Amino acid sequence: MEEKKKSAVSWVLTWAGQKKSSYVWSVILAVINVVFKIVPYFIIADVVRMFLDGDKDLREYMVKALIIAGSFILAELCHSVSTACSHKATFTVLANIRKSCCDKLARVPLGYVKDTPSGSFKNIMVERIDSIETTLAHVVPEFTSNLLAPIIVIVYFFMVDWRLALFSFIPIVVGFATYMGMMIDFQENYNRTVEKTKALNDAAVEYIDGIEVIKAFGKTESSYAKFTKAAKENADSYINWMKKCSFFQAAMFVITPYTLATVLPIGARYVSNGSLTTADFVVCIILSLGIVGPLLTIGSYTDDLGKLSTVIGEVTGILEQPELVRPERTKAQPKDNGIKVTDITFGYHDKEILHGVSMDIKAGTVNAIVGPSGSGKSTIAKLIASLWDVNSGSIEIGGVDIKDIALADFNDRLAYVSQDNYLFNETVRNNIRQGRPDATDAEVEEVARKSGCYDFIMNLENGFDTVVGGAGGHLSGGERQRISIARAMLKDAPIVILDEATAYTYPENEAILQSSIAKLVAGKTLIVIAHRLSTIKDADQIFVVNAGNVEAHGTHEELLSKCTLYRDMWQAHISVKDTAGDEKEGE
Repeated sequence: MEEKKKSAVSWVLTWAGQKKSSYVWSVILAVINVVFKIVPYFIIADVVRMFLDGDKDLREYMVKALIIAGSFILAELCHSVSTACSHKATFTVLANIRKSCCDKLARVPLGYVKDTPSGSFKNIMVERIDSIETTLAHVVPEFTSNLLAPIIVIVYFFMVDWRLALFSFIPIVVGFATYMGMMIDFQENYNRTVEKTKALNDAAVEYIDGIEVIKAFGKTESSYAKFTKAAKENADSYINWMKKCSFFQAAMFVITPYTLATVLPIGARYVSNGSLTTADFVVCIILSLGIVGPLLTIGSYTDDLGKLSTVIGEVTGILEQPELVRPERTKAQPKDNGIKVTDITFGYHDKEILHGVSMDIKAGTVNAIVGPSGSGKSTIAKLIASLWDVNSGSIEIGGVDIKDIALADFNDRLAYVSQDNYLFNETVRNNIRQGRPDATDAEVEEVARKSGCYDFIMNLENGFDTVVGGAGGHLSGGERQRISIARAMLKDAPIVILDEATAYTYPENEAILQSSIAKLVAGKTLIVIAHRLSTIKDADQIFVVNAGNVEAHGTHEELLSKCTLYRDMWQAHISVKDTAGDEKEGE
């Protein structure tokens, strides 16, 4: 049987956690607030009757005035505390939503994250979640009070004169029926504007991230046109929607308040024929005015509730993504750090990239994966690093399938250095410390020396406390590489994967980086994805990958003799090195 989906309310209460009681208290106080708000209506009705009956007891009038004043004060106090309680719970909800999203993204396959524009994640996790703060914080107390207050007033209205109470409903029903015309395609229009806003965010992020390329290739006009088109479509979406809504909203706000249009003439007739007292007529007029305001306020929450439902739908769209299949606890401990890849296939978007790849990597050995661009080298590395799950086949560490190893245990066992060398907008020290958060400053500085980045770090403005900028943008590519290696070195994992980690290294820095890598991988199981074959020719084993298959494997000398593709790649590499050397000599 298909599992029933959780409602938006259920999700909110789940995220509220221990602060769920704050929402409960918010509702209780909102109800008490309504009681205090209603008291003046009863008192005023009594005052009107006293006045029309000729009662001139000033002391009695003063007491009733004080009761009304006290009711207003207590109502406002209850409202303030109720709102404070709902805000307390709401900020817990928002924090837990963001935490849940971050936790989820750490457990889903990398392909989902890569395929989703970063602007979409930013939009959902920042702007969209922020947009429901007012709804969550105010709807609970205010919706409760604005719904309960008119109900109590209506009940009292029926007790005074049921006929006028019924007639007072005519403009209310007509007004809200008109308003419902706006709700026919409300969700469809709202979702459309949300999609246009996402497209605008994606276009903005793409424009900013690619500004260097845009300027370099003179694409400012075309790229800016893409952004302005997204901005115009977003604006047009909202404008068209508001045009549709404006008539219905205006009609509701014009028609609904006119309860007096029925209560006054019909009530006057009842007074004239003696079926209604003057005192009760005045009370009915007051009560008819007390119904509409709260109901109009409830109507104004329609947009907020629609937004809440949509945003929670977007968030649960992330939370319901399939995760990497991993147990909470490791089922069996690997006997060593050897890696065995058995007949794995993998693909995404209905396209298979790897076709039955097998590898046997001994513990403590150096292994290289080489091949033409797009052959699947980095994909194999990412699968071994558990960034994706294989479609079929298996990957084992020390005889244990990685799907049987808890993610935390697996991460402790492996260090992955990619060609992207991503750094956080933090200090150099904290970026290196990502490898082992409990490392001391002395340990951080020691690995900086071993990785060959200590000297350039000390030459930075604030040394290890220099903030590197978004994605490490204040540092050169080579500097980011060395800090990434220092980070991996600090982690001291027994398995190291270098996914073209030296791809952007200048020749003059390559010797420094190779020395750093040698210290990093000493005695460990190493897998290196390389395009410079000279850096891996001494590897214990080299795998040649072509078009998603392992074409051959062996040592450098063995592959030169038996693998045409490897031999051609080596010759091309040597030719490039010779050409570069000749050019350098001619300078």
